[in-house]
Amino acid sequence: MNSHARLSLLLLFAAPVALTAQAGAARIDRADHREFAIDNFRTESGVTLPTARVVYGTYGHLNAARDNVVLLPSHYMATHHGYEWLIGPGLALDTTKLFLVATELFGNGFSSSPSNTPEPFHGPRFPVMTIRDNVEAVHRLLVEDLKVTHLRAVIGFSMGAQQAFQWAVSYPAFADRIVATSGTARTYGHGIVRLEGQIAALTADSAFHGGDYTTPPSQGLAAFGMVWAAWLYSQEWWRRELWRSASAPGTTFEQFMGSFRTRFSADANNYILQARTWQRHDVGGTPGFNGDTERALRSITAPVLYMPSETDLYFPVGDARYEAQFIRNVSLVPIPSLWGHPAGAGASPADKKFLNETIARFLAGERLAPAP
Repeated sequence: MNSHARLSLLLLFAAPVALTAQAGAARIDRADHREFAIDNFRTESGVTLPTARVVYGTYGHLNAARDNVVLLPSHYMATHHGYEWLIGPGLALDTTKLFLVATELFGNGFSSSPSNTPEPFHGPRFPVMTIRDNVEAVHRLLVEDLKVTHLRAVIGFSMGAQQAFQWAVSYPAFADRIVATSGTARTYGHGIVRLEGQIAALTADSAFHGGDYTTPPSQGLAAFGMVWAAWLYSQEWWRRELWRSASAPGTTFEQFMGSFRTRFSADANNYILQARTWQRHDVGGTPGFNGDTERALRSITAPVLYMPSETDLYFPVGDARYEAQFIRNVSLVPIPSLWGHPAGAGASPADKKFLNETIARFLAGERLAPAP
């Protein structure tokens, strides 16, 4: 994936206005790029990868006690730069005090993925990875590579929130606090159907050839982008034409809408792999819970800051309210935003401010009331 594709993927969740504000800051904390390899990694599906690689970035410095670590697991097709809206002077995560570990999901094109794994697991033959597979790999990364056995917090957006909930269930004492924005502990039926529609758009292209394409399925990628666009923001966001704040002056509605046809330029099999990971997530599938999501949520002991977007069409706020009733120590604080799913990644300046202030207070130990 080239630099243009990486930027395009970041823009799926963080609006240009937020990026511009960040770029103009006096200092932007930069990540150290790292990689961790696991030999003979056995996936939850039963397939063993000869080598599984996890790409990650670190910000700040690990202290002598190794107890100043915050984990930032990535969202759909993102790199380890996906949380820089939270990082830096005056923001929730101060790298003069904290050591941040930002990991990249399997399937993003840099960590082990369909596009970069040799046969017999190349392309469509790459095993479907679960959120638990990703959590297990990162647990090994922390313990074996960084010699970290405890976290100040796990903070996750979207598929990162799925990972945050899984950490709270799989390793209940590993993190002091859990923060989940715009994401749930399980993917419910509506989300599965939505993702299946996006997968269908890719695979319907005759150039897809069952995943063994020799050139990118461009028509499928364009259709995928249009399906994605319809769900990304809220209906009122579109009615109020808030897309204008994320566009160059003079941009027409047709131009903005059409931009989604060319926004997806990564490998199609990678998009599908991470969509399958997203679809299959359920903390109730964790060993010992027999598929019981509610019992798995009741097992969470760490304080949880649960921040759904009030207008999210990917992870509806109603799903978050349903799950929150089973978490014993939860602060459910919806994000008051029209920006839909990307609100959970600071899509607008107001979203970024609300998230940073709320997360900072939670990390400082406050018990938070819902937003007005």
